Amino acid sequence: MADDSVTTPVVNDCDPAVVDTATDEMKLLGEAVKELPAHAVKDLMTQEHFYFTYASDGVDHFHVLQVCVRCIFRLFDVQEGIYALVSPTTLYSIIGKGTQVEAMATKSSGETEDVKILHSSQESEKSSVCSVCLGALQFSYCDERDVLVEKDHAEDFARTVAESVKEKCHEIASYSLEVSLPTVINENEEVIVSYMKKKYASEVWFQEKFSSEHISVKDALKLSITHSLELLLGVKCGVSDFRIRLTYEHLGATSAEDKAGKNQCNKRQKSGMCAEVSSFHSSEGNGLIKCSNGTTQSGDVSDFSCQLRKVGQPCRMTLLCSRAPIYIGGRYLKFSRNVSQTRWIIDDERKGEASVEELIGGNILPMCNGDGYKFHAAGREDIDVRMLGSGRPFLIEIQNARNIPSEMSIKEMEKKINSLESNLKEYAALVWISRPIKEDDLQAVSSFKDLKVLQRTPVRVLHRRSPLEREKIIHWMKIEEIAGNSQYFLLHLCTQAGTYIKEFVHGDLGRTHPSIGSILGCRAEILQLDVTDVKMDILNE
Repeated sequence: MADDSVTTPVVNDCDPAVVDTATDEMKLLGEAVKELPAHAVKDLMTQEHFYFTYASDGVDHFHVLQVCVRCIFRLFDVQEGIYALVSPTTLYSIIGKGTQVEAMATKSSGETEDVKILHSSQESEKSSVCSVCLGALQFSYCDERDVLVEKDHAEDFARTVAESVKEKCHEIASYSLEVSLPTVINENEEVIVSYMKKKYASEVWFQEKFSSEHISVKDALKLSITHSLELLLGVKCGVSDFRIRLTYEHLGATSAEDKAGKNQCNKRQKSGMCAEVSSFHSSEGNGLIKCSNGTTQSGDVSDFSCQLRKVGQPCRMTLLCSRAPIYIGGRYLKFSRNVSQTRWIIDDERKGEASVEELIGGNILPMCNGDGYKFHAAGREDIDVRMLGSGRPFLIEIQNARNIPSEMSIKEMEKKINSLESNLKEYAALVWISRPIKEDDLQAVSSFKDLKVLQRTPVRVLHRRSPLEREKIIHWMKIEEIAGNSQYFLLHLCTQAGTYIKEFVHGDLGRTHPSIGSILGCRAEILQLDVTDVKMDILNE
């Protein structure tokens, strides 16, 4: 027997206007439910049994039809969105009261039995997955670890989504909500609609209610959680560069479509490739939909060729937060003839001292806390070509930026990048010397701190750089011996940016002084060189 009272949702806000609004919405929902046909609601809600006989194997395949209460409201075009915010228990209470009124009005024992069946469905839904939405509107899903998660209210589900969004640490001013659902949801809904149409199309209520346009599962889910998400995140939903995407996948749905495709050839009877074509019929007495081989009975729903896909568990839901790329533009000047425009490495060996791409993009990326960056420039120049004048226009594309830099922070970044010369670089060099290394050599090299080195323009770049003498600082050095090779060692050193490391090792015919060769009193050659770190104050803030 249906509950005579309609349970209203708990309202935490003490504002009487809020309470009155919730009560009014519940009344509207109750009035809408009263207009629903009890026998049709029962037909959707109870666990009907569908048997499909495939000509390919001749075996009866069991399917369970159970549509959740929220999908029933969708299909009957109940517009009051409050049903998404209340628990299934409350919804069943409302449906029970509405259908009980109809049963009492008609004084039909069959209708009274329908009401009892509706109440028995309340418990069954707790352990069953809706055959239409696959749990999406039941707020039931499997997370990325395949752990089953069940929420009674849309607000609870929205809170879970909001917590996941906050964990991503995005700074947002608004958001857009995207939902991706598996195609099996649309296919199963078409089966249900087709079944109801064939069975109830002649009834007046069907023409007024069921045949009208109804909201999709995707839109119903979005409308259910949008308002709660706005309150929890503190921003509005709309057109935004920040996207929250809910992707539902149902890997366990068995496809009857494949088997149906194999049986399409069965229709070609004249070609001799035919087996029996299955059709549905309805047995009103026991609620059984039977697929018999080419036969129908009086009152049956015939030619019901669509087939439900078997549903055993809810969808797997993954949440992805992403921001559309942001662009930071400007112009760059390049005065060095040993700096490439983009990162240039051949056979694991860097060409040039650095690149414009890394100097700009590599320092902007941490400020934006993005996933990566792309460097775009209006044209390019070779590594030994300077960029003078007003500079070359460029754009840095930051992917999925979590922080949006202010104009002031970009100005500060500009100053710090331009003062890169005052920053430090660490290197690891493979060095050969003309004599075996001694223990005294290790101590002699490591004893130097903030060693001042005078470097004239190297011979290798003299053809493209002015013949100047520059003072650079070697902040520290140390030697790492290589086992079994007394004339080879790794030289680790930290220098002022702009120091010519190769020349510091071999001396460049005396144009760099002191050098490793002069310190050790022997010939020294550099075989390999790697940049191991760039020390910048900006990265430590």
